[in-house]
Amino acid sequence: MRREPSHKTLAILAFHKIGDPSPGGWKTWFYVPEETFVGHLTYLRENGWQVIDVSAFLTGLEAPDRLPERSALITFDDGYRSIPRIALPWLLRFGYPAVAFVPTDYIGCRNQFDDGIEPEEAICDWDDLQELNRGGVSIQSHGASHRRFSELSLAEQQDELLLSKAALEDKLGSPVQVIAFPYGDPGANEEEGARALRDTGYHAACLYRKGKPIPLPVLNPYRLARVAMG
Repeated sequence: MRREPSHKTLAILAFHKIGDPSPGGWKTWFYVPEETFVGHLTYLRENGWQVIDVSAFLTGLEAPDRLPERSALITFDDGYRSIPRIALPWLLRFGYPAVAFVPTDYIGCRNQFDDGIEPEEAICDWDDLQELNRGGVSIQSHGASHRRFSELSLAEQQDELLLSKAALEDKLGSPVQVIAFPYGDPGANEEEGARALRDTGYHAACLYRKGKPIPLPVLNPYRLARVAMG
């Protein structure tokens, strides 16, 4: 049954790194200065956007009438340590929940998947992720190995979904129901990909593009555009 369009809007904001590069690094588009980040949070508060948590987000995908007129979901990719160190104190000050998408093979390591492209940065360890979880930042999947899904077989995609979900749920004790595809790459076969997501217990999947806020109801919860913040 087709859902009738509504006048409600969902903005999924996608950040990576907050603050300055680590010593020896260099600034890139993916570093959002701390004062700019605070400005974004202030803009949401002053312009009628209600920041929602992952539970309200998932409920709203099924029942848009339960969301406010303008909803915003704040997300971070890769799980950099600037999230607990810089972003979390500001999120707590504003009273805003958020989501961090973390590639489980790199927890407590560095962003080797960006070698030669981005500066080396530390990724959260399990203690950092526990701190984020306690502070209202839900930890969700960014795959296990941070590989592009279009370069993987269907069986490998399923492994990425299952292994990352199992690791996070085992260590953090919270359900993992959302993935942000590494590099925003959902794989070549949309139908097979959606089936794999459903079969492994995911309710939503996010892309990474310079997108726009999404009118509700969403057409496909496994192809959710995000607003790239940089």
